[in-house]
Amino acid sequence: MNSASGAYEHFRQWAATLLAHQRVSAGNEAEVYQFSTISALLEGVYDGDATIAEILRHGDFGLGTFNHLDGEMVILDGVCYRLRSDGSATRAALTDRTPFAAVTLFHSDFEIAIQTRTAGADVTGAIDRQIKSSNLIYAIQITGRFAELHTRTVMAQEPPYPPLTQATEGQAETRFADVTGVLVGFRTPDFEQGISVAGYHLHFLNSDRTAGGHVLDFTLEHGQIAVSGASQLHLSLPTSGAFLGAQLSGPDLAERINKAEGPKP
Repeated sequence: MNSASGAYEHFRQWAATLLAHQRVSAGNEAEVYQFSTISALLEGVYDGDATIAEILRHGDFGLGTFNHLDGEMVILDGVCYRLRSDGSATRAALTDRTPFAAVTLFHSDFEIAIQTRTAGADVTGAIDRQIKSSNLIYAIQITGRFAELHTRTVMAQEPPYPPLTQATEGQAETRFADVTGVLVGFRTPDFEQGISVAGYHLHFLNSDRTAGGHVLDFTLEHGQIAVSGASQLHLSLPTSGAFLGAQLSGPDLAERINKAEGPKP
């Protein structure tokens, strides 16, 4: 991408985000835009055609993964980061592609201050007590100092791709202590299991934007929770590749998702 086309792409992305924020401010319902499904990842559909530039046209906050499962994704303040299996984080290229991502335009509906050391389960419990309904979608941003934080990142895969439950068996895990940063993710209704990850799905990015991963557990020393609700889900499905022949349902779907995703705070 040359400098002229790069500048145009940045301008178009900025304009699209500005217009979307104006729609939310005007009273239109907030939306989560999602490309593909978690059930597709379960079946080893690790290559997608959607670019990061395309995903960012739909939101400035979210998470996902990259083609070949080569890193966890964090989107924060309109910037996309790639979190690799060594625990490092770098800014992703707009031309990078994803097999799964979920984004929204973050607007804080309410905030919760955490002033004492609090376990992850108690932090999510505090959110649950304040949300309007467990049947809506909520973007979750938790910023602060973490006494402890346990993450994992799946290593990049090579075709023929194994299912996600096998790919995560070789995941790299990292434990952070006394670290500042932000948790980015969603609280999704139970009925969306398979389309998304039901319950809490969070990724971590440190304050320096140099490290992070998929969150397995955490203890928050102190910090601020911001919650952005959404009542609309825009699901965009791939129209080519392995997705078209994948088996995306089954009686053990929830069990396989829980095995692949690991413990939740």
